[in-house]
Amino acid sequence: MTVTLAGVPAESTTALDGESLHPVVRRRRPRPGPLVAGGFLLLLLVAVVRPSLLAPGDPLAADPLTVLAPPGAAHWLGTDHLGRDVWTRVVHGAGHSLTIGVAATAMAVTAGVLLGLLAGLAHRIADEGLSRSFDALSAFPMLLLALLLIAVVGPGTTSLIVAIGIATLPHHARVVRAQTLLVRRAGYVEQAVTFGLSPTRLVARHVLPNVLGPIPVLAVIGLGEAVLAASGLSFLGMGPQPPSPEWGAMLSEGRNYLQVGWWITIPPGVAITLTVVALTVLGRHWQARFDGRQSR
Repeated sequence: MTVTLAGVPAESTTALDGESLHPVVRRRRPRPGPLVAGGFLLLLLVAVVRPSLLAPGDPLAADPLTVLAPPGAAHWLGTDHLGRDVWTRVVHGAGHSLTIGVAATAMAVTAGVLLGLLAGLAHRIADEGLSRSFDALSAFPMLLLALLLIAVVGPGTTSLIVAIGIATLPHHARVVRAQTLLVRRAGYVEQAVTFGLSPTRLVARHVLPNVLGPIPVLAVIGLGEAVLAASGLSFLGMGPQPPSPEWGAMLSEGRNYLQVGWWITIPPGVAITLTVVALTVLGRHWQARFDGRQSR
């Protein structure tokens, strides 16, 4: 056995040298959940932007000769009580449901960021008033609050967007307010104030960029909640009215034909479920990455 100067066998030294010179790089394997969710959302994006690529037919075209036809080669998901192709209506309905969800989420994020910044930067009295308003709105379940607002202003797509946006606003505003209170006490912000930086430039250059970190993650998760709320309210007749191929409205139309045409209701229900699950999985994945980056 050959012994080295350090008294260690040559074979062991070679092995140790090999490990030190060529460290094992462990790469995290991509999780299948976020990949599947992202792929489904890309397909959904195609259905929103170019639905004719997936379903070239007319979602409103009725055929009395094919009423309640079961799924088959001619109609992949069957037809409804008016002879309309269910697959075509589900694909084209993605644009209606997601447009409502995206518009409501954009409204909630924009108003929530502005009100959260105002509460975090304003005087204590204004902060208390806004915070109590956020708490009062958060005390109501989102769906119930949206339903009350629609009952006041009336049903319709615009009313649905506004109601869901107001109902989901407090969550974003409270997060931004908490972040703003942390950032405004940071050393670099106090130093910028000492140097005489104007309040507008201070907010735009130092406060706002540092409070927006968790907002994209919350927006993705909130989008799934908005789509679910929009479908639920449309099911109750508070959103787009028939013959619009909105997913919630399709559920409402097909509920009376469950015994003779289950395929009218199942596809839009599955579309709603998969969309909400995909957005939640992707949002939680990004949230975990963001939290891990913040803890470093």
